[in-house]
Amino acid sequence: MGIYTLKRLLLIIPTLFFILLINFVVIQIAPGGPVEQAIQQAEAFQGIGTTGTETVSSKSDYQGAKGLSDEMVQKIKTQYGFDQPIHQRFWSMLKSYAHFDFGVSFFKDKPVTQLLWEKMPVSLSLGLWSTLLIYLISIPLGIQKARRHGTAFDKASSLLLAVGYAVPSFIFAVLLIVFFAGGSYFQWFPLQGLVSENFHSLSLLGKIQDYFWHMTLPLLAMVIGGFAGLTYLTKYSFMEELSKQYVLAARSKGLTEPRVLYGHVFRNAMLIVIASVPEALIGIFFVGNLFIEIIFNLDGLGLLGFEAIQQRDYPVIFGTLFLFTLMGLVLRLISDVLYQVIDPRINFDARGVE
Repeated sequence: MGIYTLKRLLLIIPTLFFILLINFVVIQIAPGGPVEQAIQQAEAFQGIGTTGTETVSSKSDYQGAKGLSDEMVQKIKTQYGFDQPIHQRFWSMLKSYAHFDFGVSFFKDKPVTQLLWEKMPVSLSLGLWSTLLIYLISIPLGIQKARRHGTAFDKASSLLLAVGYAVPSFIFAVLLIVFFAGGSYFQWFPLQGLVSENFHSLSLLGKIQDYFWHMTLPLLAMVIGGFAGLTYLTKYSFMEELSKQYVLAARSKGLTEPRVLYGHVFRNAMLIVIASVPEALIGIFFVGNLFIEIIFNLDGLGLLGFEAIQQRDYPVIFGTLFLFTLMGLVLRLISDVLYQVIDPRINFDARGVE
């Protein structure tokens, strides 16, 4: 296992490099970058560019810069680091990223690492709680559906799962706001935010209650929209194991049903569920969180990345991309390690897995 783990750790480096390279090239050629936005702001401040009067003829390649002097355009390019060739900018970025220095945000005037640390608790809080609730609901429900396959319970729960699987979590979020956050019916929960304005003046018990009061609707939306897939995966994984000969042999020896189910079937059936943990975490943390954070105005990593893309804030874009990619690769490695922990018969080194 040590050789396999070392190989996977070494593969993280070229994987990060090529992902950053592809995204760097795509974003660089996209129009509407920070230089263009700064030029538009300068023109608006000087009252040119929209009136049709051009005081100075500029030779800049940037659209909309004809109302500014070449010196001002050059200052703007230098401010954002665009006075260097593209390969030098990419190489400088790689050297900084090797030390986890993601630069300074173009528009928030803060180091990207500081922004990430400030937004991380919100996304972690939302992601960890929703993941815990999804697994606590999906795994027992999937086991019961496997045991009662074809019964009325299985059919009724399948109808509920079909709705949860087909409807995205942000649709549930909107419906929950309409019904329970003062939209049209009840005002039982706050509309947005992670805590109340008087949070710091509350007692410890009051802080806990206030926190979960604000988290109820976001968590409920993510759980409803995310538990269906894992439930189906658990059900069919257990059904496949229940049809095997070792289950029949265990029952013929007189073992109780819970002993057969949780002592023999559970370990084998959970392998595929564990393999899906990294993808589930990445989806919950960085895809599901994005829409939920926007709808409920939760100031986390998802909202930060969304705003950075809108503003072409390249340091924040690449910083969040680097963090998401690194976490995804590490989680997939952890998933492989858990494979062998649960079932020692699996040996990646002996199989020569790359």
